[in-house]
Amino acid sequence: MSLSLSAISTLFPSTGTQTGADGLLQILYGGGQSSASGGDPLPALTQAEANQTADIQTTARQPDVARAISQFTAAVGKATSVQQLLQNPVVLQVLLTANGLGDQTQYTALAQKALTSDPSDPNSLVNQLSDTSWKSVAQTYDFATKGLSIIQQPSVISTIANAYAEVTWRQSLDATTPGLSNALTFRGEASTITSVDQILGDPVMRAVVTTALGIPEQIAFQPIEAQEKAISSRLDLSQFKDPQFVEAFTQRYLIAAGQAASSSTSTTDVTSLAVQSQGLVV
Repeated sequence: MSLSLSAISTLFPSTGTQTGADGLLQILYGGGQSSASGGDPLPALTQAEANQTADIQTTARQPDVARAISQFTAAVGKATSVQQLLQNPVVLQVLLTANGLGDQTQYTALAQKALTSDPSDPNSLVNQLSDTSWKSVAQTYDFATKGLSIIQQPSVISTIANAYAEVTWRQSLDATTPGLSNALTFRGEASTITSVDQILGDPVMRAVVTTALGIPEQIAFQPIEAQEKAISSRLDLSQFKDPQFVEAFTQRYLIAAGQAASSSTSTTDVTSLAVQSQGLVV
């Protein structure tokens, strides 16, 4: 990808190779799949779409969500500088979550540098990151050249608050039906896909396409050409213009995501049992 492994290790220091590898996969895949397993994913997808508006409103009224939104709104209103604002952990949590980067909130240094870098500068950090969401967010709020003027607009604050509630709702979907949130997003945006690089640069699209095609996450460590070939050799992107194909592909993803989650849960349970047995024997 465009961000070198050495740059990643600098931004995401770790105590071991495995931790660093997991960090890279989290960046590329948006935190990975939920380990929970649920029922039939297809009716769940239909129900989620039908109840989306009402369910998001209910989520916004939940105490923890309402409190985070209230604190975010107050902090944005009182902020006197971008640096001060982005140092607030609640602000960073709400802002990143609302913009599809919620799994990156632990990387505060990355977030602050990326969001305040200039997207028009080809050498800026935001243009080195493989996840194009960072650049999109930086362009949207334009902290680099316009400071707080955009994010302090009431309409923008409201949009962020609503998006935060929606993402929180989507996360609750994944807790019962693995991959359901990604499936909702993919179905709505699949027709806009025009290149393999577009898929590889978006955590949601990457997760859906590679999971549905049975491509392991570890391919992220291969050269970009190998990643592109792994997808292009298995998939005709023009088919995403066909709603029926998109529907079938989405269902294929949900089934694969559910199977992966069940497998992960079973492995964890067996390991836990073995550890407990060792403790009893000793």
